[in-house]
Amino acid sequence: MKKLFYLCLMTSSSILLADETPSMELKHKSSFNVEANERNPFWPIGWKPAPKMAKTGPDHAGPAIPPSSFVVSSITLDPKAHYAIINGRTMSEGQQFGLQLGTQIYQITVKAINDGHVVLLRHDQEIIVPLRRKEIISSALLFPVEFLAEPHTIKPRRF
Repeated sequence: MKKLFYLCLMTSSSILLADETPSMELKHKSSFNVEANERNPFWPIGWKPAPKMAKTGPDHAGPAIPPSSFVVSSITLDPKAHYAIINGRTMSEGQQFGLQLGTQIYQITVKAINDGHVVLLRHDQEIIVPLRRKEIISSALLFPVEFLAEPHTIKPRRF
C-alpha cells in the first residue's frame, strides 16, 4: 500500500513540476490546391461525380419538359395501388425520380396513374404522358386480296 502511495505521489509531483514542452515548428508546410474544373486526385480511378441537380425555386424553374421525354410502356391498375413502367423503371403514385436532360437532372413526381396515361409533376408543370401502344398492322394491308362473289373463292391481288 505504501508503494502505491509513493508511486502516485511521484507521478503527480513530476507532472506538476514538469516544464512546458516547446511547440514544434515545421520548416516546410505542404499545401494542396485544386481548381474547380480539375479532377480531384483522391477520387478512385475511373470514378466520375454525379451530374449536378437542377436548382429549384421560381428563378431556376428551367425549360418546360415535353411529354416525349418519357416513355410509358405499361400501366397496372390494382385496387390497392397503381403502377406504371416509365422509362423502363417501375413507378407508383407519389414516387419521385430524376430525369436527366443534357447535364441537368430534374426532379419528377408521379402524380397520378390512370387508364391510358400518367400524370407527372415538376414544380407547377403537369406533364400528361400517354401509354405507348404498339401499332397493330392489319393483315389485309400486308396481304391484300380481292373477295369475289363466291364466298369460298379468294383471288390474290397482283402488284
